[in-house]
Amino acid sequence: MKSILLIGLGRFGKHIAIKLNELGHQIMAVDKKEDRVEVVLPYVTNAQIGDSTNEEFLKSLGVRNFDVCIVAIGDDFQSSLETTSLLKELGGQLVVARATRDVHKKFLLRNGADEVVYPEKQLASWTAIRYSSDHIFDYIELSEEYAIFEVSIPDMWIGKTIGQLDIRKKYSINIMGIKTDGKIDFMIGPDYTLLQGQTMMVLGNYKDVQKCFHI
Repeated sequence: MKSILLIGLGRFGKHIAIKLNELGHQIMAVDKKEDRVEVVLPYVTNAQIGDSTNEEFLKSLGVRNFDVCIVAIGDDFQSSLETTSLLKELGGQLVVARATRDVHKKFLLRNGADEVVYPEKQLASWTAIRYSSDHIFDYIELSEEYAIFEVSIPDMWIGKTIGQLDIRKKYSINIMGIKTDGKIDFMIGPDYTLLQGQTMMVLGNYKDVQKCFHI
């Protein structure tokens, strides 16, 4: 369980609060709008109405005591930038900030953010890749070049072993696991035989995955 300071309780911040609550973490939620704070009260440990660009207000929260500080402000970049900078100056252990534009990400990283999340861009990438192919069922981006894909197994591979396919050597793709009836088996070796109805979790470059699975 971690202690998390969450600043900014719009739609994005609210969903973070709900998920963190489900995961059992302690959450201090902050927003300058009372109505937003009231909405998340059932999901957080404590909440404060206040201006996160005010240094004295942030000091009163005890920034150093939190394992993670999340700046989820999306409608006021100036406030997001100032808050991020102050959190780091006040000893924030891990400061994660939200970006809504590419240029925002650069400024946030230069001004105290340890990590930057870009939900619109990340979800756009996932949507484009997931729904532009009939063979990709899920997609987790790891970097600009690599991702984990859940893909359907080609008919011609059914009944063959992973060793026989040797796709790592042929396509530079690693098979991470096999999903059967919603459960993923990561303990697979070269003698594992592929069956009808399964999907495959693979790690690789999107272009290599396209080439391998004819997507």
